[in-house]
Amino acid sequence: MPTALCLILFAMLCSCSEKSSYTPKPRGFQRMEFPAKVYERYWLKDCHYEFDLPAYAKVELDPNFTTHQCWYNLQFPQFNATLHLSYLPITNRESLFKMINDSREMVFKHVVKADEIIENYISTPDKHGIFYNLQGNTATNTQFFVTDSTHHFLRGSLYFNAHTNSDSLAPALSFIDADVQRLISGLVWK
Repeated sequence: MPTALCLILFAMLCSCSEKSSYTPKPRGFQRMEFPAKVYERYWLKDCHYEFDLPAYAKVELDPNFTTHQCWYNLQFPQFNATLHLSYLPITNRESLFKMINDSREMVFKHVVKADEIIENYISTPDKHGIFYNLQGNTATNTQFFVTDSTHHFLRGSLYFNAHTNSDSLAPALSFIDADVQRLISGLVWK
């Protein structure tokens, strides 16, 4: 018996002699593989505009288009994300102001969850508008509207079909935001 006790004591002393270098690792997220940025021109002839469409995105008619024939979704299947595009013709000055107001209201509904809402103004000779970047765990982090102020108005909002966690979505959001910026800069009214 004393030999067994000595062996156990010896094993315990030996096992405790080294300091453990174990460090708990933070919870990680899956690594995302991003496709090459390749674009093609896409024309929505009934909706009077064209833009640069990423090769990894699909255009689908919005299933809730009952009253508006020019509401489309850009699906990003690899990222489980949808960019909702709503095109409306401008009929008069009041309709333009209403569309701008409605867009602003849609953005600021997220103020409850947003840490910050950054407005980036878009101004070129043929279009102007606002690109909204919503910081924090909001349902949407990217929204915009663009118009020529006389005939055309386009609104967009990006949603991920997943629980919003700004840390885990940041790489995909950054990747798709570049596509949204390209859509806006390459937008041509027809």
